[in-house]
Amino acid sequence: MTQPPPPPPNQPPNQPPQQPGFGPPSPNQPPQQPPQPPQPQPGYGYPQSGPAPQPPQPGYGYPQTGSAPQPGYGYPGAQQNPYGQQPPAYGQQPSAPYGGRPQNPYAQPAQPGYGYPGPPPAVPMQPQPGQGGGGRNNTVLFIVVAAVVAIALIVGGGIWYASSSGDSGQKHDTASSSGGTGGKNGSGSTGGGGKEKVPADPAADVLFKVPLPTTDDVVSTPGSWLTDKVYAKSGVAEIVGYDPAKGTKLWTIKLPGPVCAASKQATSDGRTAITYQPKWDTKNKFAGCTQIAAIDLDAGKKLWTKSVKSGDYPVNYQNVTVGQRAVAVGDTNGGAAFDIDSGKPLWLPKPGDDCYDAGYGGGAKLVAVRNCGDVDNARLLIQTLDPKTGKVISEYRMDQGIDEASIVSTDPLVVAAAAGDSSQITDYFSIDDKTGKLLAHISAPADTYGGKCEGITRFEDCHGIVVGNGKLYLPTAEHAGSSGLGQTNSIVAFDLTTGKPTGQRADAGDDTTLVPLRMDGSNLLAYRPPTYNKGGQIVSVDGGSFKMTKLLQNPAVQNVREAESNILPDSDELLFGDGRLYMGQVFARRKGTSSIGEEDLVLAFGTGG
Repeated sequence: MTQPPPPPPNQPPNQPPQQPGFGPPSPNQPPQQPPQPPQPQPGYGYPQSGPAPQPPQPGYGYPQTGSAPQPGYGYPGAQQNPYGQQPPAYGQQPSAPYGGRPQNPYAQPAQPGYGYPGPPPAVPMQPQPGQGGGGRNNTVLFIVVAAVVAIALIVGGGIWYASSSGDSGQKHDTASSSGGTGGKNGSGSTGGGGKEKVPADPAADVLFKVPLPTTDDVVSTPGSWLTDKVYAKSGVAEIVGYDPAKGTKLWTIKLPGPVCAASKQATSDGRTAITYQPKWDTKNKFAGCTQIAAIDLDAGKKLWTKSVKSGDYPVNYQNVTVGQRAVAVGDTNGGAAFDIDSGKPLWLPKPGDDCYDAGYGGGAKLVAVRNCGDVDNARLLIQTLDPKTGKVISEYRMDQGIDEASIVSTDPLVVAAAAGDSSQITDYFSIDDKTGKLLAHISAPADTYGGKCEGITRFEDCHGIVVGNGKLYLPTAEHAGSSGLGQTNSIVAFDLTTGKPTGQRADAGDDTTLVPLRMDGSNLLAYRPPTYNKGGQIVSVDGGSFKMTKLLQNPAVQNVREAESNILPDSDELLFGDGRLYMGQVFARRKGTSSIGEEDLVLAFGTGG
């Protein structure tokens, strides 16, 4: 890959790149306004995304044991936005996804290539060397500004459904379409089915909907969570808790600025984390994602707010996760972590460090994506950490030339990467989190398989990729169905120990597709987007036979289908639990823009049972 030039002098810290995508870290200056992109175009059904032209990159080799990283400060490789500038908006710097927000699927040609690739080539399987073995630096040379905020709202508390042991953040057996195990048997167990019951009649109605706000500018609204008492969703500079069945507002947490990033994980007692802007900056349009906050979803209140300074300026954190009881945030200026209950710093960036924690994956365990080396010898390290101290438990060193990695799952540990000149995921790595040993390398060419990860600023934001039962579940690339009227695909599985296809396959059927959502015990839950004459569906795929059972059938009424189609499973948020499907958008709409049919911030379906 062509390396970026050195950072220009007097460049603000955490400043959004001049072009969406990657760029070198910047010296400290006040943040400025990011470029304003066009609105994403509405799609109908499950659209495709395609790669964009990329600069040439060096050859790709398989991971190997290597020497310690070279000193210096590593710059992420440059990459263009592959889908024509997804809105970087209030509260969000432009991300550099492996795959972009799709266009209208009816205008898309069939994807080339279909079927299983050959067995992956042999790769070295030695344990990787550690990087010092000590904890993260706990110095207070970097200033932590604490502003404890207690917003008392009258609302009843709730509990998370009990499933796996420990505070994995997956107690409700619900997860968004962003990968992960999502269930108690996700760590390799092949126990019985999950808790989702097969209804006598899967026909669903719209339980409630929340209109999509319109704003003067594109505003990010990431974050949705589900407990047995609350469905919570970020709105425009707020988080709102809704009754899961009725949609009535239970509580509202007002924020001074837009939400930038939201953890997809939460603790067993319903605590999660976000980053947000400290104010609306109407002059500069972007006030920086400098505020880190813990949220109690059951009580509907903000527990604490922190920020981390680099020099004289607060660090702009674009990613946040919860691993056990730790809230972890990463950036080119360094990673930090806080106790989710007290807000006590667990570790902070180390001044002058040659490496930095660019981002983290959370849930049952905490995993860092650590960048080391200079511009010519940059190396990504995948480190499983002690979430209380930051001590490195194990480390896997990605092969040089891979400058993008996303955490699909922390337990078991699975990493997605875009290699060579691809703008989409090309490879998966199954890693033993205790030893750092590579268990399997799974080659998944983008013209053969689907699934998407958002890239360098969203380190666990993967869609259509699920891990469980000791397997990796992927959708195949879409291709023309037998009728020739629409697209179709399948879901296939790979063994995480051998890296080979298991031979299991669930076909979507003509003119429809399947998107893996999460595990439900040993079963896989998948979403079928609406077609021209049917509403969307949730199906359960048996972990052994791959037989599909319908759990939910959304209405076929045209205006409902159109509204459902405007929420895209490969970029927006889908949660399914207790027989109900919650769909949420991650951007508010700019005033004056149009869409096909109704657009909603939240659209919830259920059988009413």
